[in-house]
Amino acid sequence: MKAPSHRLLSVLKRTTAMHHGTKTVTETAATTPGRRHEHRASGPESPVGKRRGVLLFVLLIAQLMVILDITAVNIALPSLAKDLRLTGSDISWTITSYSLIFGSLLLFGGRAADLLGRRRRFLTGLAVFTASSFASAMAGTAAALFAARAGQGLGAALLSPAALAIIMTAFQGNQRAKALAAWGAVGGAGAAIGVLVGGVLTEFGDWRMIFYVNLPVAAALAIAAIKIVPSDPQKPRWRGLDLRGALLATTSLGAIVFAITQGETAGWTSLQTLLFGLGGLAGLSAFAALERRTDAPLLRIERLADRAVGGGLFLMLAAAGSIFGLFLLSSLYLQNVLGMGPLATGLAFIPLAVAAGIGAHAAGHIVSRHGVRGPLTSAFVVTAGGMTLLAHVGETGSYVRDVLPGMLIAGAGLGVAVVSVSIAILTGAREEETGMISGLNSTGHEIGGTIGIAIFSTIAAGTGILAGPQAASGISHAFIAAAVLASVASLVALAILPRARHFVPKLRLNPLATPVH
Repeated sequence: MKAPSHRLLSVLKRTTAMHHGTKTVTETAATTPGRRHEHRASGPESPVGKRRGVLLFVLLIAQLMVILDITAVNIALPSLAKDLRLTGSDISWTITSYSLIFGSLLLFGGRAADLLGRRRRFLTGLAVFTASSFASAMAGTAAALFAARAGQGLGAALLSPAALAIIMTAFQGNQRAKALAAWGAVGGAGAAIGVLVGGVLTEFGDWRMIFYVNLPVAAALAIAAIKIVPSDPQKPRWRGLDLRGALLATTSLGAIVFAITQGETAGWTSLQTLLFGLGGLAGLSAFAALERRTDAPLLRIERLADRAVGGGLFLMLAAAGSIFGLFLLSSLYLQNVLGMGPLATGLAFIPLAVAAGIGAHAAGHIVSRHGVRGPLTSAFVVTAGGMTLLAHVGETGSYVRDVLPGMLIAGAGLGVAVVSVSIAILTGAREEETGMISGLNSTGHEIGGTIGIAIFSTIAAGTGILAGPQAASGISHAFIAAAVLASVASLVALAILPRARHFVPKLRLNPLATPVH
């Protein structure tokens, strides 16, 4: 009976920075000085233990707040778009302006936490996130909302890696394993909680409540953090921050996303689309060249030549894009076509969250036996099947008949895919670069979601109608595109990723590669 629990504990220790973090167990263990004396209470929990419990609670609530501001907004999109008069693919910028900045600055945020101080960066990120949440709630125009959401993304990119780094330094041994398991659970459950919170707040209040609710939560977090988060022992070290690389990557990705979202309106061969699209690609090339010449780069570009890392990054972009797109398109169909309210829509997403959770749980066991190539190929095939079913949505459809089956199938496939891809990327990491590679994994998740939303919302808005029964046609076309993307991803996984006989031994030698959800 002890073997399963021992295995579970080992899995917990082999946890992830895939949920928006940059530090890993081995990296931190090598850099964190040990305590000379550690007294454990034999009776009730010691004051130190209680203090650490409060610290963990504070950090988990902060991470949950960051995650909720992605999925909760999905549910509020129809009412938000009506209030601010958003049309066509512009509606997608409500989400992409947040996830784009968040994802592209995650590597920078992790590096800043290491050099400038974890507590300082946590409080700075919390302050930026809170101020931007207030600005989002007060926004009277689309441009004001998009700018405020970008500010939220900046705050989240500073706050989330710093919170994980604090956990890694404050907890040791089995306590660290439990803390990281809780961190992973928050990341996995955040999507389901987000759609419910978004549904309740929008149904009984207003879409602005999604942002207003952050204010008292953030104020309580700030007071608690000042009292309980350990002070930074060193002064800020500004040398080594790759600010140029961070700005170049962010502006380049933003140009590409802008080209995609405006392509239908401006024309795919227009000067605007070509200028921003090609300019963004040129900017990414310049970023790669800059990183190769930087002493302390955000990303070592040459590591992308590893099939597990480079191929895994592409597959993470595809998987995350599919997940974000699935949430967005399903929300638009349920509310704009079927006329479901925000709360009913939030409840309708629970089966999707359960299916994805089951898939994620099964992925670790499957990969440990069969490697990543076979499971990923199969997972994307299953995802393509679910998206194909969803492509049959029509003007007079129903949730149970037209949405639920495809949602369950696609959700299960994507649950397997995301975890398997993360394992593939992290297994390719050397011990001294696990922080960077795990940060790349998290970045791929956010950027993939950003690009996915840009593409699928543009296709869905191709008919010019996103509300009413006629919107079903564009949404159906977007689901077809999602099925094609998943099919392409399955072929890439089959062609690029290493075989099980080459991968499984590496997985056993690199226990950091198994993420916790």
